[in-house]
Amino acid sequence: MSENKEMDAYMQLMLSFAHVQKNMVRFIQKSAVEKGLSIPQYSILMTIISCKEMTQKNIGEKTFLPKSTLSQAVDALVKEGYLDRRQVEDNRRETLLALSPKGQALVEELHLQEDGLHQVFKAASEQFTDEQVEELLQAHRKISSYLKEVELEVATK
Repeated sequence: MSENKEMDAYMQLMLSFAHVQKNMVRFIQKSAVEKGLSIPQYSILMTIISCKEMTQKNIGEKTFLPKSTLSQAVDALVKEGYLDRRQVEDNRRETLLALSPKGQALVEELHLQEDGLHQVFKAASEQFTDEQVEELLQAHRKISSYLKEVELEVATK
């Protein structure tokens, strides 16, 4: 009987993560389409905003985009003037990407978009007290850390 309760709890938690992700993806899709972006392009812009510049390889590692999808999305963002691209000085095979002023403006628009993910998620998170947010973040870190440990164990087998 207690095994069923544990299974129910973990399944509810897993489904909860899936529902949140599904809803977030819907907002991302809507915002991307409104700005003429693909989901990979949106992901690249949101990844690179946290750093001044990143290599294309690092962006690929963070977004989990296949190389061909990443290359096509980056090429389109460069062509549209949202990204600046240059070769890494001591490694010609690596490409360094940075938001252009036009790209920076687009990302700011996406962050401020009234019905976009950032504003909606901000409003949703304001339902919680600071303590509840901290507990939720701790729980997420704990789950994420555990999943990474298991992934490493599986990878080394």
